[in-house]
Amino acid sequence: MPLLGAIILFCIFTANVGLGAMGGSPFLGNVGEMLVLVAAAVMFVVAILKSEAATRK
Repeated sequence: MPLLGAIILFCIFTANVGLGAMGGSPFLGNVGEMLVLVAAAVMFVVAILKSEAATRK
């Protein structure tokens, strides 16, 4: 589940950056963009740690 959350958050981040790069108005500001990217990274790390813990069992 955390991996799916990380993918969704990263897609939101990518869509925001792509929209801004195409000349449109991004729906997130600088701080919001940073928070989404940090949340995606944290969720990815949680997913990897859970995966490694399940592998060791």
